[in-house]
Amino acid sequence: MNLFAHDKSPTDPVGHRALRIDNDADLAVLAADGAFDGVDRIELDFPKFTDGRALSQAVLLRRRYRFAGDIRGSGDVLIDLLVHMHRSGFTSAVLPPGQDAAAAARQFARYAAFYQGDVIEPRPHFARNDERQAA
Repeated sequence: MNLFAHDKSPTDPVGHRALRIDNDADLAVLAADGAFDGVDRIELDFPKFTDGRALSQAVLLRRRYRFAGDIRGSGDVLIDLLVHMHRSGFTSAVLPPGQDAAAAARQFARYAAFYQGDVIEPRPHFARNDERQAA
């Protein structure tokens, strides 16, 4: 996952299309209108730490709408949310002022594996183990 400091968020290259989606937006309506067509990056907002609707939006974008571009989280993104964001389909995040980028990057080393499936690896841990034993 790419992490950016609030004041060092990169600009999109010329020709890239970005779309910012509020966390109360209806993704089905946006998809029906073709809003995701040709979009390279979608930015999902966390207006406050306790509001996790952007996590659900990321899962829907990846699984239901097959969005393959960059999904970037912004807003009140605290470092203990980053692993969940990554597992939900986010590929980048803009850290708010006061968040330490090095501490944020260390969050990903805290967990060697996950029992549940996610957007990255949909099979649960036991199913992956069964496949290894059968080989």
